[in-house]
Amino acid sequence: MPAASVPLPLKGIAKFDPRKRAKLGSAPIAAQLETDKKFRELVAETVNTGWPELVASLAEGVVPPAAEPVLVATAAYLTRPPGWAEMVETARADLEQSAAAAEDSAQEQTLARLREQLAVQKSTAKDETDRLRDQLKTARSEISDLRRKLHDARQRAKAADARAAEMEAAAQEARAAAVSAGSAGESELRRLRERLADAEQQLESTRRAAREGRSVEDTKVRMLLDALQDAAAGLRRELALPSSISRPADSVASVAPGRQGVQAVPARALADDDPVLLDQLLALPQIHLIVDGYNVTKTGYGTLTLADQRNRLLTGLGALYAQTRIELTCVFDGAELNGPVPVSAPRGVRVMFSAPGQIADDLIRQLVRAEPTGRAVAVVSSDREVAESVRRMGARPVPSVLLLRRLGRG
Repeated sequence: MPAASVPLPLKGIAKFDPRKRAKLGSAPIAAQLETDKKFRELVAETVNTGWPELVASLAEGVVPPAAEPVLVATAAYLTRPPGWAEMVETARADLEQSAAAAEDSAQEQTLARLREQLAVQKSTAKDETDRLRDQLKTARSEISDLRRKLHDARQRAKAADARAAEMEAAAQEARAAAVSAGSAGESELRRLRERLADAEQQLESTRRAAREGRSVEDTKVRMLLDALQDAAAGLRRELALPSSISRPADSVASVAPGRQGVQAVPARALADDDPVLLDQLLALPQIHLIVDGYNVTKTGYGTLTLADQRNRLLTGLGALYAQTRIELTCVFDGAELNGPVPVSAPRGVRVMFSAPGQIADDLIRQLVRAEPTGRAVAVVSSDREVAESVRRMGARPVPSVLLLRRLGRG
């Protein structure tokens, strides 16, 4: 409806949301329809446009049998055909009749549902009664069994009392025999003590002789070892052997600090719940500990720059070498390095960078493969692929978290 056609009392209501308008504005709208004929005729035109057949039938005084009572009452009230008041009253009566029929149907459905529930309750009660009767029968049977067992137990108790009396009489006889044999036992005990003293003296003499013999043998072994050491030193000087030997890891090609590398591969974390694993491995003789450098640093302090990460890890590894004196190799990816890498390797720590076209994971596998069969090798990395591959080659993978905890302990 155009805003100009809306009556003044309804202009505010016309701005409401349709649902709010129907709820809050119904009374003013009804009052305006009752008193304002022009407004009612405008609304009737809309009804005539929407339901022309219904309006035409009502104008002829005929109510369609299939029409909804509410719609019939509304159209009759707005269009005001002859006999419209009777049409509205008839529609109201039809609505009341429909409501009563619906209420009766609901009551019948409720009654049927209650009857069904009653039948279910009766069936449940019957089943429960039968179950209780069965339980009572079982309980009576158990009581009968318990009574029979109680009678048997009383009979056994009487027999046990009789046996106890017999055993008490036998014990009295044994006490008397023991008293009579006490004097003979004391003399035998004195004789045995004398024999024990003689045996202890002989044992002490045997031990003293064994200690003296073992001391002589130890002296001979020490002299032999000293001779072997002197012979080995003389042989090394005669053959001009170097004072230090190269290890298998020194034969693996890599990029030394100061040369350009390649981009790193991200690692995936592995969980491990054994905090003493690394300590047990470090206690193994001649173990070689290989560290996946960036995997450890990004796990522990990934917010630092790469240079700070390397320096912090290498400082910790240097302290670890000073404590354990094991062979330590730290491998880094040559990731995003456009120039020389300023790395100062601590004493006892071998620092290696992967070559161009190679990742640190492959360099770690080469280091493990270069070790002789049977040597203890541990690889610190939380990369699942690295851990599985070195495990197949005989090395023991260690999560990066364990090394970080060990370095944190100092």
